[in-house]
Amino acid sequence: MNISIIGTGYVGLVTGTCFAETGNKVICMDVDARKVSQLKKGISPIYEPGLEPLLQRNLKAGRLSVTSSLQDAVGKSDMIFLCLPTPPGADGSADLKYVMQVAEDIAKTTDGFKVIVTKSTVPVGTADKIREIFKRYNRSEFVVASNPEFLKEGNAIQDFMFPDRVVVGVENEKAEKMLRELYEPFVRTGAPILVMETRSSELVKYAANAFLATKISFMNEIARLCEKLGADVDKVRTAIGYDNRIGSKFLFPGIGWGGSCFPKDVKALIKIGEEASVDTSVVSAVDTVNEEQKKLMPQKIRARFGDGLKGKRFALWGLSFKPKTDDMREAPAIVVIENLLQSGAEICAFDPVAMENAGKLFGKKISYAKDEYAALKGADALVLVTEWQEFREPDFEKMKTLMKGHVIFDGRNIYNPDKVRASGFEYYGIGRK
Repeated sequence: MNISIIGTGYVGLVTGTCFAETGNKVICMDVDARKVSQLKKGISPIYEPGLEPLLQRNLKAGRLSVTSSLQDAVGKSDMIFLCLPTPPGADGSADLKYVMQVAEDIAKTTDGFKVIVTKSTVPVGTADKIREIFKRYNRSEFVVASNPEFLKEGNAIQDFMFPDRVVVGVENEKAEKMLRELYEPFVRTGAPILVMETRSSELVKYAANAFLATKISFMNEIARLCEKLGADVDKVRTAIGYDNRIGSKFLFPGIGWGGSCFPKDVKALIKIGEEASVDTSVVSAVDTVNEEQKKLMPQKIRARFGDGLKGKRFALWGLSFKPKTDDMREAPAIVVIENLLQSGAEICAFDPVAMENAGKLFGKKISYAKDEYAALKGADALVLVTEWQEFREPDFEKMKTLMKGHVIFDGRNIYNPDKVRASGFEYYGIGRK
């Protein structure tokens, strides 16, 4: 099948590369000339495990190509995937200016039967708006469909190749058949292709992300309660996770969630509710709890060292919002760093892949270490922010020789408190005794 991907951000590049991997002819289009140049050389502009080798293999095989020309991309394609940014506006609603502008450009430059598919996370009714644009500018036969993505950063290739389900919003039999054919190679293990009207499919992604965020925020509230009552959140989490109505996933307490999806989608869903005059108080509370949770670690640090942190040095392990990505959008690390700097603290940080992005955000306000142990030199305390695999089994004896103070703030509960204390450290976790 001939496919064009408009936008080579996180979703677009993964989608285009994976479609090419199953034998489709894919053209990826982007207006960023620097990004296009990089991609043509097989260099991925984003960090995602396994993506770059896949990109290079399909470029070499000729199944994947990259262009900056919208007309070239859509003119040769049967199916056009819109993988464009929908950043949050000042009021939390999704900004559709990129999606609508590209839809208009496509409508003005293409003819013949085309299936236009929104892959971006867009508010309910976006497909209807795109249809109106095509009716205004284009008399050719066209179909607008919705196909939300469910990719986890750090595991996106696996998620695309072996999905839990594929959701398709389409109200045209021919387009439905094309989409089923396109996704058939990815569902051979039995995952369903769920076909519905576009409005339902547009709501699925928001509902899924809001529910997952709810589980995390709920567990963070329980963690705070555990601290006050002398209970252990890990024991509570484990026990309720055995209930198959609840499940064990997304029940890990920490210092809040971030990234490109949860914060944006939760706020957008709240706004969608407001516009529909529906009270989304549960979702609103989820967002509020998360914003407060990001401040928890600085509060613990000030409770231990005092409000004035001038002259205190803190080592930070982890900057990205989660492991296996360099993405720092809405990362809890940002709130932790800003709070500590406001209190006069010095910070030396290390992250396996997010150092460049951290430098863009903080510049010389903080220092950056070559590895996790170098960050500890002269530190009064270690603050574990992101649970990278390489941080899970550190050499505590080596850490003691490097650090000025022997205090660990574990923002992800990855360490055994008894082991840490037996090694001569003070230990502060989330919701633990």
